[in-house]
Amino acid sequence: EVQFVESGGGLVPAGGSLRLSCAASGFTFDDYSIGWFRQAPGKEREGVSCVDSIDGSTYYVDSVKGRFTISRDNAKNTVYLQMDRLKPEDTAVYFCATTYGTTCAGDFGSWGQGTQVTVSS
Repeated sequence: EVQFVESGGGLVPAGGSLRLSCAASGFTFDDYSIGWFRQAPGKEREGVSCVDSIDGSTYYVDSVKGRFTISRDNAKNTVYLQMDRLKPEDTAVYFCATTYGTTCAGDFGSWGQGTQVTVSS
């Protein structure tokens, strides 16, 4: 069974940083793309970033480009999201998931329980 456990969230002031971790199990981690998503209260879930398993290509939503960095450590079955220069609008529950394939194209699934990120103004 594919499982993700997110951690690293917390309360930070605007301009601060956090590093989220997504620990994966139940599948051959090296073969799958992994994405980070977020959902703020009253809003739809939004794709934030993704890293593929072909050559480590990364993708970001425009609102986080230049501030967030996704990376993967295949030896630890973990994907990270380094979040710098955080803004109050980054406040959300952050989740990770996979497309069950090598690229970031397609539907994502196997959602973790999420980790709360709160950025104070």
